[in-house]
Amino acid sequence: MELLKIEGAKHTPYICFDPEKHQLEITGESYPENTSEFFGRIFDWLNEYLAGINDETVTVNVKLYYFNSSSSKILMDFFTILDDAAADGKNIVANWFYEADLEEGLEYGEDFQEDIESMKFNLIEIEE
Repeated sequence: MELLKIEGAKHTPYICFDPEKHQLEITGESYPENTSEFFGRIFDWLNEYLAGINDETVTVNVKLYYFNSSSSKILMDFFTILDDAAADGKNIVANWFYEADLEEGLEYGEDFQEDIESMKFNLIEIEE
């Protein structure tokens, strides 16, 4: 599989999914005009990648400083795909990074964490 890399823009996050290192990164802000269109190819890549891995540990790092409600729904879908893969025996660790001085970042992470059943989901405070 090839690396999936999408440079961040004004309304879209930086995406770097590296199949060789088994690292998935989403960073920046997410409020694209068409959230489903933007994330569609990302989900296609993710599903193909997850189908092809075995015992590897997959690390998912999410550092979003702002996202809108449609991106929140997409993020829940993203974490659900990962959690389902973990339920099927894949070793997946998600890290939700939030800024110490932005309380809502922690709250969003806790909301996502509540719906996770099978994968490890870490809340990590960062000083900015």
